[in-house]
Amino acid sequence: MSFRRLLAVTSVLLGAFSSAACSPEAKPTSALPGERPAPEADDASEPHPELAIPADAPRVVFLGDSIAAGLHLSADDAFPAALQRELARRGRPFELVNAGVSGDTSAGGLRRVDWVLGQKPAVLVVELGANDGLRGQDVASIDANLRAIVQRATAAGARVLLLGVRLPPSLGTDYVARFEALYPRVAEDEGVAFVPFFMEHVGGVAEMTLEDGIHPNRAGHERIAQNVAGPLEALLASLDPERR
Repeated sequence: MSFRRLLAVTSVLLGAFSSAACSPEAKPTSALPGERPAPEADDASEPHPELAIPADAPRVVFLGDSIAAGLHLSADDAFPAALQRELARRGRPFELVNAGVSGDTSAGGLRRVDWVLGQKPAVLVVELGANDGLRGQDVASIDANLRAIVQRATAAGARVLLLGVRLPPSLGTDYVARFEALYPRVAEDEGVAFVPFFMEHVGGVAEMTLEDGIHPNRAGHERIAQNVAGPLEALLASLDPERR
């Protein structure tokens, strides 16, 4: 799918998602607000085996949008759950709280972050900003929102993993460059872990996305988990003993 086509489809989806944006009081969920659409054929795979997570495993919260929520798939197929399985296999189990909400923006994430931090995560994974960028929101405002989320999380004692987002070039060379530069800047300024492009080898790849050409299919979520596994594993390994 071309980037121009990708942008056109995205615009339609964003309009549909706007009614799902959460209020400041919204609580994290791994499902869409309201009724979920019928699952696509990609949902038909065998269920994943249940994990045995130790009671003292560190809690990892994913503050994100429809990608973290696993739009059109089961919660067990979304990349946060895929990451939990992968790191358990590597000997780094963690307790998962999926706070992905479809249609969410950096401003929505900032409104929710205090509730999320009330879950007392050892690590907060921030996967936000794509909906802002696709709507052409002011880059300085996105920067400020993400920075405030990171600062509140670190002040609460959580480690932060910031996931970088990239945009189709059809949004304009100048805007895309300024948008994509904000992620490494925020990560460096705030001293937090960073994945430059968490959807590498997934975004724009037909074999890794659903029929909408945007949201990952099951294989795409597994690939995202591989992209993020190393940095998250390093963060978990660096936790103080009392937070492991």
